[in-house]
Amino acid sequence: MVKLSDMAREQRNKMFLYALLDVVLINISIIIAICLWYGGTIPGLPGGSGTLIPNEVWSWYKYTFIFVSPLCLIVYGLFKFYSNLWKYATIDDMYKIIVANTIIYGAVYLYYYYVVSKIVDFELPKRMLIVGWVISIIFFIFSRSGYRFVKKLFINIEHFFEKKSGRKRVLIVGAGYSGYNVVRSINNGEKGYENRMAVLVVDDDYNKNNSNLMGVRVTYDTANIPRLCKEYEIEEIVIAIPSATNAQINRIMEFCTQTDCALKMIPPMSDISDGGYQRLRDVDITDLLFRDEVSIDIYSISEYIMNRVVLVTGGGGSIGSELCRQIIKFEPKLLIIFDVYENNAYELYNELKGKYGDKAKMIVRIGSIRDINCVERVFQEYRPNVVFHAAAHKHVPLMEYVPAEAVKNNVFGTLNVAECADKYGVDHFVLLSTDKAVNPTNVMGATKRITELIIQEFASHSKTKFVAVRFGNVLGSNGSVIPLFQKQIKAGGPVTVTDKNITRFFMTIPEASRLVLQAASLDDSGRIYVLDMGKPVKIDDLARNLIKLSGYVPDKDIKIVYTGLRPGEKLYEELIMAEEKENMKLVFGNKIFVTAPVDMDYDVFNKNLEELYKAAFDAPEKVRDVIKKIVPNFDPKGE
Repeated sequence: MVKLSDMAREQRNKMFLYALLDVVLINISIIIAICLWYGGTIPGLPGGSGTLIPNEVWSWYKYTFIFVSPLCLIVYGLFKFYSNLWKYATIDDMYKIIVANTIIYGAVYLYYYYVVSKIVDFELPKRMLIVGWVISIIFFIFSRSGYRFVKKLFINIEHFFEKKSGRKRVLIVGAGYSGYNVVRSINNGEKGYENRMAVLVVDDDYNKNNSNLMGVRVTYDTANIPRLCKEYEIEEIVIAIPSATNAQINRIMEFCTQTDCALKMIPPMSDISDGGYQRLRDVDITDLLFRDEVSIDIYSISEYIMNRVVLVTGGGGSIGSELCRQIIKFEPKLLIIFDVYENNAYELYNELKGKYGDKAKMIVRIGSIRDINCVERVFQEYRPNVVFHAAAHKHVPLMEYVPAEAVKNNVFGTLNVAECADKYGVDHFVLLSTDKAVNPTNVMGATKRITELIIQEFASHSKTKFVAVRFGNVLGSNGSVIPLFQKQIKAGGPVTVTDKNITRFFMTIPEASRLVLQAASLDDSGRIYVLDMGKPVKIDDLARNLIKLSGYVPDKDIKIVYTGLRPGEKLYEELIMAEEKENMKLVFGNKIFVTAPVDMDYDVFNKNLEELYKAAFDAPEKVRDVIKKIVPNFDPKGE
């Protein structure tokens, strides 16, 4: 925490030094002008008698000294030179310096004309004053900014030799124990720290400002990271604050991503094993998700999973597989991994068996949710207590070309699983939904909105607790933008972004899984649970950050190309519909909200579902029209 008294005292000391320096320099500029004009020397200096300069000049100077010393302080003060941040000096500041010194030297001449000339028999050369005026301007500029040019010169020389030796210039964030270890490891050339040079340490503790860490200077305020990286020609940033909160790390990340530096970090405390304080890792794209992750109530989740039979449809997918990884920790009686794609399910099964051995009670069942007989056999044989329904077609552009297939899988596949859950007395049924279901502009989003309505309809008459969980895009999931960007970067680019202004809500796969698990433990049936996902993220920023994390410079090493919005794609997504906002309430921590069910005529809804079924299987060209009847706010682009 910065102490204001310390900052004020430092500012006062700096002002006093500048004031003293200004008095000295303006007098030196006059003396140099005298010496240059008369070609003489100052009396009393070794090697010169001073006889070439008339004594009347020195008499004039004595009176001028008394006048010009306080005058320069007054003029510079009026121009606010003592409160100016000279590191950000502009052309306007240079103009003010010239005007201020012109005023001072003009006043000196007037003082001579009206006062000193009546005391000393001496005619003041005007051109000598002009020489002094030029010198004083040069001195003033150098006193404020000269050190920057000298420092930059030394930095450039130092950087030249470091490039020759292949050493990277490193800035360390954090002057604590971990920062000390990073500096020590770099200085000692330890494994993982080779060919690096610790140039600067930045810390938000003002008390550490201008101290040093093993000979490396410590400076204050991580907000200065972009400027410092340019000034010191930094090539790599190491974030060495493993005890920092997500909010603190995210704040630092925002500054770091404004640079072209490679990013490394010491893992957070939760990831550190013995001796881990010296272990560097790359900054992952999930580290750039600028908010705290959602936490969960482990006891309430354990209560409905432990010793119960749990079914996960789409269990081999990105979110489904993470759900399985989380669920197995709560020791279910049996985990059923249900998926149409056997490879992913098989790999997940082997992963969990390898990690938990015989403690992992689970089976894999291959089948499609579109096959009601296949689905019912699983329910009939294993009688699941809890169902997480993650199976769905989710690729927006692809579903625009085959809307009937999206309906068959997403709508009627969900209906098959929901009917079996109701028929076989499942306790908890959780549907994974998406922000694209809100005011949908594409078929995929509209089908997911229909599945939300299906859940609400079943909840109105079933003993099973039906809920839906709505969230945004999942970082790193199959088919998401991150793997695509990574492939494009690996291929040397270009990275394709649909629109420079397109935004999306993002969460990590573990976050999505935690929310889904937590939602099932909450009480209200027929509700939609929504995660407060913070601010939406610009896809353009995400692409640029991913390029930087890969060690490249955007638009230089890897080009970014804007391709235009794809069929059915929104410029921005929403998490809540207008009719849901009024009755929305916070139900868990400060992250999970619940929406109230919308008013609907269930008889009309079921009749429309029958019409949609016929359209999907017999008249695919009518699918969009029937969807519009069920989801009135479905607004396909271009229609």
